[in-house]
Amino acid sequence: MKSVLCALVIALAAPVVAVGTTVGTAAPASATTTSLGQRADTEARRLVGKPYAYGAAGPTRFDCSGFTLYVFSRLGKQLPHNSGAQYDAVRHVARTDKRIGDLVFTKRGGKITHVGVYAGGSDIWSPVQSGDHVRRQSFAGRDYVVGRVG
Repeated sequence: MKSVLCALVIALAAPVVAVGTTVGTAAPASATTTSLGQRADTEARRLVGKPYAYGAAGPTRFDCSGFTLYVFSRLGKQLPHNSGAQYDAVRHVARTDKRIGDLVFTKRGGKITHVGVYAGGSDIWSPVQSGDHVRRQSFAGRDYVVGRVG
């Protein structure tokens, strides 16, 4: 009985190794890292409830492009403080290829008018206008394009 208990203690104390690795090598990057998009989504969620203020870029108040600028600056990425300029600064991706944490730019009359951090489904994280606050909101039914910060 004592030898079985010792074997169990030794087995429990052994290092955990990710599938596809051998002892002494690191786990694959995909198993140990979080994507930039996932980190952007986490940072955006952290700011829920912060109020909208035209021209503001945080950390306590935001307009839409100030919000995305701030979120990505916390992750070591720089964006300009204007939704159209942000679209020009990021890699454009097809709507069907959008991922959590991408930037969704809504358009009116062919002009970019708003930006938010893609939250999944047809939702983004963003403040919209005076009296609003950072929240998850739908962009369903609106014309939009997608950009990825790299």
